[in-house]
Order: sequence, then structure tokens, then C-alpha cells
Amino acid sequence: MRLKTTVQKEPKHILIHCWTTADELYSCSDDHQILKWNLVNNETNVVVKLSEDIYPLDMHWFPKTVGGKRQTQAEIFVLTSTDGKFHLVSKMGRIEKSVDAHKGAVLAGRWNYDGTALVTAGEDGLIKIWSKVGMLRSTLANQGSPVYSVAWGPDSDRILYTSGVQLTIKPLQPSAKVMQWKAHDGLVLKVDWNSVNSLILSGGEDCKYKVWDSFGRLLHSSSPHDYPVTSLSWAPDGEMFAVGSFNTLRLCDKTGWSYAVEKPHTGSLFSLAWSADSTQLAGACGNGHVIFAHVLEQCWEWKNFVITLTKRRSMQVTNVMNDAVDILELRDPVIKASLAFAHLVVATSLQCYVYSSRNWNTPLIFDLKEGTVSLILQAEKHFLLVDGAGLYVFSYEGRLISSPKFLDMRADSLNAQVISLCDDTIAIRDNRDEKVILFFDVLTGKAVGDGNPLTHKLEVVEIALDQCGPATDRKIALIDKNRDLYLASVRHFGRETKICKIGTMVDNIAWNDAANILCGIQDNQLTVWCYPSVVFTDKDLLPKTLHIRDSSEFNSAPRILNFSGTKVTLRQGDGSLVYSSVPPYIALLHEYCSSARWEDALCLCRLVKDQSLWACLASMAMANRELTTAEMAYGAIGEVRDLVEYISMIKEQPSKESALAHMLLFSGQVQEAESALLQAGLIYQAIQVNIDLFNWERALELAVKHKTHVDTVLAYREKFLQKFGKKETNKRFLHYSEGVLCWQKNCICCVSCLMRLLFFQTMQTI
Repeated sequence: MRLKTTVQKEPKHILIHCWTTADELYSCSDDHQILKWNLVNNETNVVVKLSEDIYPLDMHWFPKTVGGKRQTQAEIFVLTSTDGKFHLVSKMGRIEKSVDAHKGAVLAGRWNYDGTALVTAGEDGLIKIWSKVGMLRSTLANQGSPVYSVAWGPDSDRILYTSGVQLTIKPLQPSAKVMQWKAHDGLVLKVDWNSVNSLILSGGEDCKYKVWDSFGRLLHSSSPHDYPVTSLSWAPDGEMFAVGSFNTLRLCDKTGWSYAVEKPHTGSLFSLAWSADSTQLAGACGNGHVIFAHVLEQCWEWKNFVITLTKRRSMQVTNVMNDAVDILELRDPVIKASLAFAHLVVATSLQCYVYSSRNWNTPLIFDLKEGTVSLILQAEKHFLLVDGAGLYVFSYEGRLISSPKFLDMRADSLNAQVISLCDDTIAIRDNRDEKVILFFDVLTGKAVGDGNPLTHKLEVVEIALDQCGPATDRKIALIDKNRDLYLASVRHFGRETKICKIGTMVDNIAWNDAANILCGIQDNQLTVWCYPSVVFTDKDLLPKTLHIRDSSEFNSAPRILNFSGTKVTLRQGDGSLVYSSVPPYIALLHEYCSSARWEDALCLCRLVKDQSLWACLASMAMANRELTTAEMAYGAIGEVRDLVEYISMIKEQPSKESALAHMLLFSGQVQEAESALLQAGLIYQAIQVNIDLFNWERALELAVKHKTHVDTVLAYREKFLQKFGKKETNKRFLHYSEGVLCWQKNCICCVSCLMRLLFFQTMQTI
């Protein structure tokens, strides 16, 4: 990836600027003029000439859309100046309102993401919050020294600002805790906070730029530049950012490493601004010129195909198997593209192109609604587009399938870590509560099942749906803020969602596109969970199903890009690509078991002689109730004799319901096993299950409720206590023991007492 730059030498004017559309830019400078730049016809027009006493310092356009709805006030921008005022200016150049805001220059002014408030920072060290019509709401902070840059938090509830060599995050709530930390060795000149990835960017006089998370933890620190960092800006989609210095323009990945460095002779870059589609960049140069840069040479890979964006409207397809090359020409500039599942999906500013890997010459084309596509996700049967207006699921034939919606949806803040797609389900982390994951049916766009979301105990940072198998067995993997990895069922049909922990210190994850195999970066190692669902059948087998690659293959902070077939593509901390592979036998075993070819699965395990394969087969067989195969697999991995004997006992059960209950017990699903026995009318077995598990209270409750085998429960209880030399202290057991003893003496009155006890106990249970 690189930047193609052009410098507009006439007119000499620009100092600050902001984009209005993908091809239109407004700028202002010390010559008191507001100019409009049209990149389609390369025209520059004077919008208005400001009064001679207005020397602008910063400008920011009012957000155009929020939650898919166009703002009624979207045709204005805020302009700050050296006279201590900020001005609300219309698109036609008319000053709607001027407000005395600070003593000294107003150094920065920024609208929040929903356009309900404005923050200004001044030379007097004050930070003030204003309403959208310019009414003062509060003075948030008083630093005592100039505040050079300010930014809103992703939810518009916090303010990030510079304070000498420190950065400060101040919540709008007065009682909330303030965060402050030393960020640079020199004065901090610029900050930016992205709403999609929640990462903070800072640059200062120590000639470095740094990337931080929202808790102030350092993620990346650059090597020193030759000159101070004078400007920086996140791309709206959060995938990259730009850094400006003296005669230097740098394009960087969101993790901090550089894609490209340009050395234009422009002097210092005072400000940088991205277009809304994240494809082009404008910079205000110290020599009065403006520099435009377009992002080119993006690359997408899938199996034997490599696709490169050679020009803004042209892509090159290379088949590495036969060196065949195809050129794809598009009508409009490319905004986003995705290559997976034998299809290339390309979004431009007006249209969407869908190419098949079998035919690159005739794409399917359909028009897009208003909005800029910020994310494309693909599944085997369809794909999902995300823009500022909402979410849309399309088939590869171009048919709109559904458009899920939920309360307070902010589509512009979604990224690939908080939304996931498979053939039947869409999973989205709720932007109101980061502990909640919402599930939607792909075909209808409605909530899955009973509509209850999955609520985790901690904030979720990444989610991923598996891609294979029936919808009833759909699983989701999630990473919380403690970097613990969990696996949960998606469609639980009224039952409480079962969620199991399968890993710790996990940075990111990816599912295989052809089998339900999960890989992740765990403590800087590549870990492959060959059959993650083993936690739902036999947790003890989980460590035996892992495949771990030596960490010496990777340097610091590797990240998984995709997991296709047997190949895992990773991006290292320095930007280099690394490829790793997993044994092909794992996917082959999944294929055999999903198609019930158990004999072939056994032959494969005997051939490979790998313990992890046998462990996967044992769990898969138990999940599919294939007891003969499970018995052989458990024996092959050297499991304890009791497990094998228990499986043999299950095979000998007289009824299917009893066998099912014991298989559920084997997997640790006690309540489900009890329910299966009760529904089948096997009351005694349900009682015996609780006795075997020492659930004495539940066993007695069932016996009393069904008025049978109360004496059996009491006898087992007495035998249990005698073995440990204990005496009965439970009042319920004491009451029923007295009744049974009297009944054994043929005492009619005590029999009636026992019946009364049974009656009262039944009423209490009800």
C-alpha cells in the first residue's frame, strides 16, 4: 500500500481544511478567504471573504449523518480564530453566529459524533463545552497553559486533550475519574481519537508519534523523526492513519507500522484531513500549498488469487497458479473490497460489483443507497455491507436479503472485531453495553430465537462466528477485556446460554472457512483449537485437542488476517506477512465426522497416530452419540478405564431415553439429563442420578414430589453418613426419617403423619 501525492501550487492559501464530500474540500487561511476545492474538475472557488480581523486556526464540519439519519444542521462548520471567538459558518459562507469563547486564541474546536455538542480549547488553558447553537454548557477544565489539540471519545462522553507533555482524558460527568499520563518527552502538539477502533493517536515535539488504547496503555511508539510531528489524523474507518512533519507525509497501519513515506517539498504539514470514504487525504502545507494523496496498491489474497488496486478505478487480478492476469475497470473510485469464498466484492461511491473467481469478465452490479461503505464481511452464501446508514445483507446474485436494526444502532462505529457473519446468523456487540452480544437471523433480520442476547460478565473486545455446520449447532467465540477466550452456543432455545472458557491471554482469533477449527494468537504463540466444542462434551480433553506452533516463528505482536484451508496468514508487528500451516488431517477428520463416515475417521486416526486427532474423534463421536467409535477413541488416547466402562454401560441401557440421559451426564449436563428422564417417566432413574451425584436435597425433593422411593433416598443418605461417621442434621431428612420409621412399625397414625408431611412438602414446593 502506498500514497500517490499531488501538490496544488495555485492558489497559495491553505492553512486549515475539512472535507464535505468525497470530492469536495473547504479551506481557510490567513488571507481571510474560505475556498471550495472540487477534485472532479480541479476547480477552486472563493466561497466568501471574511472580515480582516478574523485569522482562522481550526475548522470542523458538522457531522452529516447519525444512525443513518441525515442531520438537519449538517450544512455548517465551526471556525475558530485568534481573537478568542468561534464562528458557526454556513456552507454558503455566511457567519450564522460568533461567540466570545476564550481569552486569547481558540486553538481547537470539534463537534462530537452525534452533533449535539461542541468542544473548544484555548490559549488560556480552558476547555469548554457548548451546545450546537453556541450556548455555553460547562467549563470542563482549566490547565493554566495552552491546550493545542482536543478530541472526543468514541461515545462522546469523554474529552481527550493535551497538557504539556501529558495527555488527559476527562469524562463529562463531574464525579467520574480523570486519567492523565506522560505521553511524550516534548510538548504534545496533536491528538486524535478514533470512534471505530477506540485507539488514541498523539504526536509531539520529541519527533515521535504514538498509539494508545483508551486506558492510556502504550501500543506503539515510533522511532524519532528528523522534525517534530506537526499533524496526524485517523482514517474514518480506523484501519490506518496519516502523520505529517516537515517535508514528510507518512501512511501507517492502525497498529503503528508504516505502509509508506512520502517526502514532498512542502514545508511542515500543519493539518491533515481524510475524506469520509478513507481513500484520500488532504494536507495543509507550510509553504501555502495543498497536498492531495490517494491510497493505492492495496492487496487482497485468497487461495491462488492476488488482487491489487493499481489505480483508483482499476484492479489487477493475478492467478499465481498459471500467471494469468485480468484487469478490472470500474466506473467510480474503489472505496472498499473483500475477497473470500470464491467471490470478490467491490464497493465504490455509487455501486457494488460482485465478481466470481470463475469469471472475472462479467460482474454483477447493483446500486448502493446513500452512504459510504465502511466494512464488507463475507460468508459462503452471502455478504454484508456496513455504511453510515445501516447494515445490509446481500446474496452473491445482488438480491437484498435483510437489513437488521436494533435500538440506538451506530453503524459507523462497527468494525470487523465487533460484528461477525455466517450463513445463518449475524452477531453484533451492542454499542450501548459492551458486555452484550446481539444475534440476528440472516434471512429475516430479526433477533434469533427468543430474542434474548448473550450477556458476558466483562466487556467483549472481539467476536467470531463459526462458518460450518447446521444453524442449531452454531457457536460463537469471544474475547473479553481480560484477554480470556470463551465459546458459547448461539441458539439455546429458551435454556440458559452455556459459555465455557477455552483459553487465556488471547489477542485475536479467526475461524477456518471450511471447518469449525479455531486459531488464535495466545501469548505470542499460534494456537489452533482443533475442535473447540470439546468443552461441551468433555472439558478434560480440551488440552489434548490443541495444536501449538513455536513462538520463534513470529516476532512481537503478530495478528491473524485470515484462516483459509490449511493456511494461516499473519501480520507481524513490523508489518511483514508470515504464513503458517496446520495439518490437513484435522479438516479431513471434521469432514468425515460431519458426514457420519466413522469408519473412515477411525482409519485416518490409526494412519496418522496422533493423540490430538484421537481426542477430537472421541469428543465428536460423543457429541453425535456414536458410542462405539467413542469407546475406541477413548481407549486409543489412554483414558482411564472408568470412562471406557461408563461408555460401555451407556450402550447397555434398556431405553434410548436412559442412554441419552447418561450421555448428557457424561458431558456434565445434569439438569438436561434429569429433564430427559422425567419426561420419559423414569422417575427412579432421575432420583438415582441425583443420589449418585450426592445432590441429596434434589433427590428427596423428586421423591416427595412424585410420592415414590422416599425410603430409598433416606437409606442411601443414612449409608452415606455412616461411612463418614456423621449424624443427620438436615431437618427435612430428620422429619421424613421419623415418618418412615413409624411406618415400618405399622403405626397407622404415623403413616398419616407421613402423608401429611408429604402433602405440606408438596405445597411448599409448589
